[in-house]
Amino acid sequence: MLDAIRWDTDLIRRYDLAGPRYTSYPTAVQFNSQVGTFDLFHALRDSRKALRPLSLYVHVPFCANICYYCACNKVITKDRGRAQPYLQRLEQEIQLIACHLEPTQKVEQLHFGGGTPTFLSHDELRQLMAHLRKHFNLLDDDSGDYGIEIDPREADWSTMGLLRELGFNRVSIGLQDLDPAVQRAVNRLQSLEETRAVIDAARTLQFRSINIDLIYGLPKQTPENFARTVEEVISLQPDRLSVFNYAHLPERFMPQRRINSHELPSPAQKLEMLQRTIEQLTAAGYRYIGMDHFALPDDELAIAQEEQTLQRNFQGYTTHGHCDLIGLGVSAISQIGDLYCQNNSDLNQYQNTLAAAQLATSRGLVCNADDRLRRAVIQQLICNFSLEFAEIEQAFNIDFQGYFGALWPQLQGMANDGLINLERERIEVLPAGRLLVRSVCMVFDAYLEQQNRQRFSRVI
Repeated sequence: MLDAIRWDTDLIRRYDLAGPRYTSYPTAVQFNSQVGTFDLFHALRDSRKALRPLSLYVHVPFCANICYYCACNKVITKDRGRAQPYLQRLEQEIQLIACHLEPTQKVEQLHFGGGTPTFLSHDELRQLMAHLRKHFNLLDDDSGDYGIEIDPREADWSTMGLLRELGFNRVSIGLQDLDPAVQRAVNRLQSLEETRAVIDAARTLQFRSINIDLIYGLPKQTPENFARTVEEVISLQPDRLSVFNYAHLPERFMPQRRINSHELPSPAQKLEMLQRTIEQLTAAGYRYIGMDHFALPDDELAIAQEEQTLQRNFQGYTTHGHCDLIGLGVSAISQIGDLYCQNNSDLNQYQNTLAAAQLATSRGLVCNADDRLRRAVIQQLICNFSLEFAEIEQAFNIDFQGYFGALWPQLQGMANDGLINLERERIEVLPAGRLLVRSVCMVFDAYLEQQNRQRFSRVI
């Protein structure tokens, strides 16, 4: 079992920098408009030839209400009729993509995100899932990881029953905070009872896994009231928790301009919130997976980390990193072999492009040899908290210390500070460095010096 993480305030203050979350390397900041549909078709052909399994991500952008903290690609509307034209184009995209793949390629993972996927009516959800099943090889035996993001204000027992019937077996529930003052400050009023009702339904209907999302650093939060939220959440016994650091970037995300910055907790208060949360979750038996993720010891993520098979991609930490990830819908990102590509993020342009019978790919990147090497290094560090040089040397035919010689002073500095053990054959991220693993990964990021760090959230 991995050692518990160790809280070191001095180290955190020194290494709490802004940087990527490494759901990919290179990150989406490097995407460019030179990559288009030709590259996507080429990658799909390679996937078909190799018969690689698939992971599908479906983006449903609509929300009935705006949450001021949200940085997702979404469309706020009370008009449920806006979903139907979008679904028509989404189904067109599904068909166009699927015809370039082999029908026998199994869909091991499926995830509906947004927005609020349950913005769709029951009939629309049935229609969309039927179309996916028609064009992709979705599993019928409940062995796949088929998840959906749930807003408890938009779901009830009948909705949960429908989702289970359609093949979903995992739910991720947005909760963020239970304190009414905090909820009013971010325009998301959601009671504990609403959340508990959805979780009770999921358990009764035998969903395999329940994830709850929390955010620390929101306006009106204090270490005391957030600790009460965490305590209530622990009593709900989710299998996984995501505890996100709120990044206040009103210049980039317009809804955040409605947040009163004077009501935001101080950096010291945010650190205290995170420290208390880690102590509460650890005491309750949760394992720190990495970044902002926690899971019970018998969860697949915790087991995969023990076995050093955990991976990370645009779906976050996953046991399906070996799959080709196909993103469907506005702004969705695909990772197919060495290709990353993203659909247009503007809803009208997405729909108009597909109306012209063309895919909406707008930008992306094809990894070069150096990208692949650094991606493997970052994956090992961020997932396993360790890196064996011999594995990288064998896979990429390099001398590790020779290739990364210029980085050695930085790594040695981190070793002197107690973040890592730096040995001749390996790097081990120490318990005091695990909260700061992004900072360790940033050492190996060849693009970081060229980038505006303000585009990224802080590590803690």
